[in-house]
Amino acid sequence: MSTTETNLAQSAATATGRTGGTSRTRAPRRDRPAPRVETLPHDPRRALRWVGLIDGLALLAMLGAVLVGFEPAWGGTSYLLPAVGGALLGLAVAWVGAWRRWPAVLVLALAIAAYLLFGGALALPGTTTAGVLPGGETIRMLATQSVQGWKQTVTTVPPLESFTDLAVIPYLLMFVVALVAGSIAWRARFAAWALLPLALGGAGVILLGTVQAALPVAQGLVAGIVALTWAGWRTTTRRLGVSQLITEDSAAARRRLWWHRMRTAAVMLVLGGVAAAFAGPVLLPDSPRTVLRETIVPPLELHEYVSPLMSFRKYAKDEAEEDLFTVRGLAEGDRLRLAVLDTYNGSVYDVSSGGAGGVFTRTGSHIDATAGTGVERSLDITIQKYAGVWIPDTGDVTGISWAGPRAQVLAAGTFYNNTTRTGIATAGLQSGDRYRLTALVPPVPTTTEIAKAQIADAAVPKVPADALPAALAAKAEQFMGAETNPVQRLLLLRDGLIASGVYSSGLEGQPQSLPGHSTARIDDLLAMKKMTGDDEQFAVALALMANQAGIPARVAMGFYPDEKNEWEPGEPFVVTGADVHAWVEVPFRDYGWVAIDAIPDEDNKIQTEPFKPKAPNPPVLEDPRPPEEPEQQEASSIADQPQPDQAGDPLNWQRIVVVVLSVTIPLLLVALPLIAIVAYKARRRARRRRAAQPVDRISGGWREVVDTARDLGTDVPSGATRREGARVIADAFGAQPVTLAHRADATVFGADDPTLDQVEVYWSQVDEAVTGMRASVSRSARLRASWSLRSIGRPRIRRTILARLRLLRRSPEGKP
Repeated sequence: MSTTETNLAQSAATATGRTGGTSRTRAPRRDRPAPRVETLPHDPRRALRWVGLIDGLALLAMLGAVLVGFEPAWGGTSYLLPAVGGALLGLAVAWVGAWRRWPAVLVLALAIAAYLLFGGALALPGTTTAGVLPGGETIRMLATQSVQGWKQTVTTVPPLESFTDLAVIPYLLMFVVALVAGSIAWRARFAAWALLPLALGGAGVILLGTVQAALPVAQGLVAGIVALTWAGWRTTTRRLGVSQLITEDSAAARRRLWWHRMRTAAVMLVLGGVAAAFAGPVLLPDSPRTVLRETIVPPLELHEYVSPLMSFRKYAKDEAEEDLFTVRGLAEGDRLRLAVLDTYNGSVYDVSSGGAGGVFTRTGSHIDATAGTGVERSLDITIQKYAGVWIPDTGDVTGISWAGPRAQVLAAGTFYNNTTRTGIATAGLQSGDRYRLTALVPPVPTTTEIAKAQIADAAVPKVPADALPAALAAKAEQFMGAETNPVQRLLLLRDGLIASGVYSSGLEGQPQSLPGHSTARIDDLLAMKKMTGDDEQFAVALALMANQAGIPARVAMGFYPDEKNEWEPGEPFVVTGADVHAWVEVPFRDYGWVAIDAIPDEDNKIQTEPFKPKAPNPPVLEDPRPPEEPEQQEASSIADQPQPDQAGDPLNWQRIVVVVLSVTIPLLLVALPLIAIVAYKARRRARRRRAAQPVDRISGGWREVVDTARDLGTDVPSGATRREGARVIADAFGAQPVTLAHRADATVFGADDPTLDQVEVYWSQVDEAVTGMRASVSRSARLRASWSLRSIGRPRIRRTILARLRLLRRSPEGKP
């Protein structure tokens, strides 16, 4: 029997006059009829079971409102079995512990055993025998996921129903919340404290979820109404006793209990509604709610993976005839991305993680966060000679489903960046791997549509100034001229590179072309009269020039069939190294990130200068100026001049205000308690000096001296007389406040009130004494005294203690 049951049973026994099973009712006299003995209509334990049943139903309703919050993150109903099962199992363990009156150690042991025994059937059925009996793998996963699953949950792209091992989290969370809430409701003196673990569980579900709420209105109504009504009913039951619930001898008591319970519940509901009305705008701002997956950066170390652009010449030259992978379902105009590169350090264009480049989070067979607009596409990809961690994809990916012998390994290490639309398989792709890619491919705008569109605002990592090629600014100015429209400036940069470039990957029959895209390589490219290179160099050059012109741009690398490829739409596309390409992506309104190609025509040839004879017999022939020299001089002169987008930049007042507020507000929050203490002491001094009675002003002046001594570190006994306190202060500070103490005693205990002039003279002496005491200590001690709390609250505490002592003296039972 629980503590609640024992207390309530004793109340019932007392109400009917029975203790120890023996009735104390007097035997009736023979000369009068025997009175009717009141008996209980029901067994008290049965009524107590009904109370426990009501508690269980209320807890189940509130637990149901909590666990519904898992739905947005899971994207389906697969979380219901582990979450509901965990809640029921936790309540069952709590009920058994309360019924058997087990100590906390035994309840904990039973909880661990139940968690491991039923965890396989509820959360990990794939690891059990016959879907019920747990095995060694079940126990291992239940133990490891209880520690690691929290991190994996918030670093995995929703929906999470594709990851069966993460079902341990809703199972464990609801199991613990139900166990703690049930134990408090059935064993604690104040059952309403069971609402605390339920509130913490709801907060945990929110933090583990997404910015999208499940059913906030329904959850709030169910949780609020049930919680307030049940808490009021349990509080009323504790106050009035259950004897009035289970006896029939007092109909008035039962009516009083009913109206008291209803009145309490109504008041709590009204107060809760008023509080929600006022607190709602503060607690529920317009910005999305805070969840862990939006603030925690997944532990994916990108520096371990080499930028795929470093292998561009390897694909184009060494693996031009190798079958890398086969794609089924590709449509005309589709491009297969390996990665989108948005950060440049002067050596390599690489994939970033964090900040403007987004973050890589673990993903599964469904990716709702990337769903946009476009044509649905399903691609079946089979890996052949391709090897690497970068996953070939297209469009806005909505899901990746792995197949083949390494499907489980690849699924466990699949990460996706929604911002750059880049996927990574940390286990690495190998021959024989297969996967189905689902995506929404947006329509590709034509050149005419691009010319009429507007470039959208997008954040890309800034390129360091020392990583920019020296010839970049001059070449960009040469191509753009006086054009100010951003779209036209972009198209002029593209057309200038195409017209001035010669395509070459260094293959047989092509002009000599060095690989790479470092600052030196791009600088050499731009300094040439006929720029020679391939997609790698021209895409990087266009991206750098566009970013410097204020146009957000990034480089993408992948594969697509060009006019040399004989692939027909509808047929499987066998990707070879010769199909490798690099392009630039620029954001446009209504179109998203659009691919911009800057590939020179391969028919462009380097024109040789015709032979011209020299002038006959010159005495001294000066070396002719190279054709590049004027361009270099022009480059240096133009580069030294301030650029249009840099010279006239106005101050970003919004950023300045944000920085000032972000620094000022925390400082004010830290200094607010200190300011409040100083303001309180100043107000206290003013009240003492301007008290209504002159006598109070004199006594207040002495209290000001004592409080100053306490703040400076001298402990003046609270019960000491003024003269005793004056001696303590004189010993500590060398001052002579004895005169002030004598004058205060003479005034307080004298027959006549002091005049206003006497009060002013007394306070001037108080000021001199306080100034002398503060001057006798160091500056740091004076500063600490200004913020000291030694003199605050002592009189109030003393008055409270004395009042309680007086109540104890008057109480006949020794209780107030």
